[in-house]
Amino acid sequence: MHRFGTSAQAAVRVHAQVHAPARSLSTVAPRAFFSKPNAASKYDDDGKIEYGGRNSEAGLTVAVFGASGFLGRYVCSELGQVGVKTYMPNRGCELEMRHLKPFFDLGRSWYPEYSPRDKESIYQAIGDADVVVNLVGKYYETKTLKPSSSFPFVSYETNFSFEEAHVDVPRLIAQCAKDLDVKSFVHVSSVAAHEDAESDWAKSKWRGEQAVKEAFDFPTIVRSSQLFGPEDRLLRWFAFAARTMAFIPLIDGGETALIKPVYMGDVADAIFKIVNKHEKYKGCTFELEGEDDFTYKELAEFVYDITGQTPAMLPIPKELMLMGAKIQGVLPAPAVTEDQIKLWTHDYVSTMEKDDSGSDVLGFKNLDITPTAVEKVAFSYLHQFRAGGHFIMTEGYHTSADLYRGHSKN
Repeated sequence: MHRFGTSAQAAVRVHAQVHAPARSLSTVAPRAFFSKPNAASKYDDDGKIEYGGRNSEAGLTVAVFGASGFLGRYVCSELGQVGVKTYMPNRGCELEMRHLKPFFDLGRSWYPEYSPRDKESIYQAIGDADVVVNLVGKYYETKTLKPSSSFPFVSYETNFSFEEAHVDVPRLIAQCAKDLDVKSFVHVSSVAAHEDAESDWAKSKWRGEQAVKEAFDFPTIVRSSQLFGPEDRLLRWFAFAARTMAFIPLIDGGETALIKPVYMGDVADAIFKIVNKHEKYKGCTFELEGEDDFTYKELAEFVYDITGQTPAMLPIPKELMLMGAKIQGVLPAPAVTEDQIKLWTHDYVSTMEKDDSGSDVLGFKNLDITPTAVEKVAFSYLHQFRAGGHFIMTEGYHTSADLYRGHSKN
């Protein structure tokens, strides 16, 4: 097929290169938790992007689907810092994308509207991208409430199911990327993904990986453990629950499963490095997780030690928790879901040694990244949950902050 496909697709690519939103040159945002030298970016002898700053030109164009999400914003920050021209497709809400604009210089970002169910709009969103990154996913099936004539007098319609969000949409994006002769496709999944998983969420993640492999030749699969960091649904869940409830429910005591949480900044850095050398990592599978494993009870105790909260930790049988989660499931944005309960009763750790082709599964060490310990960053965003505010400690506050950030005073 010609590089630009059909004439209609060629027109789409030309359109993609022209319409990029402007922003003020005075609104350059620093990369979260990291700093890099302010110099024009370029490729070194090995084809690696050298870090730049304002007005950098990386010579690479990337389309990031799911850019407005928790992980997506940090991936986009990585790309924007070195001048990667980035397309961030969205479903039409400017409020969900405006926080991404300061990451990029004038003309280096574009925010095309698209529908995940419309192939032509996906063609337009991909444009002339060299690499497509798919971060689309949901922790729960999105719903719309509607009145009902029977108790409890409310029902809901599913907007995007797990099957559609994790399987159908990634397949369609991958098909469009292949039609447009995109060089590489990076699909982000989960280490919990398995065809025989108890959780529908985890099973749909596994089917999504297979769908992408069928639709695009040699995609790169990135399977991460559960993320921690600002806005996470792990450590902040424990802290928020302690603030709003008289007790903290621990499924079967919180000691039946292990998890190796991974810092979202490390995963974003890994995705950036994979995109940077996308030709090298075509067809590879990565599993990204932290170095230390915890039980959920240990994580809860750690959070309450940082925040100074003293909730009662109550062991609750899994079956009873599933009943409560089912009731929560009718809400548009449930605090806890049945799939979350099922995930938290099984080990959330890497289990693959070989991928489908028999090749070794790669990890952080292959990208020269040392996973960040939970203790080094948790305090920076959990101190807000301290009773009375985070300056309640009149003595020793900064000593405590330095301790949890991994610093020491002379």
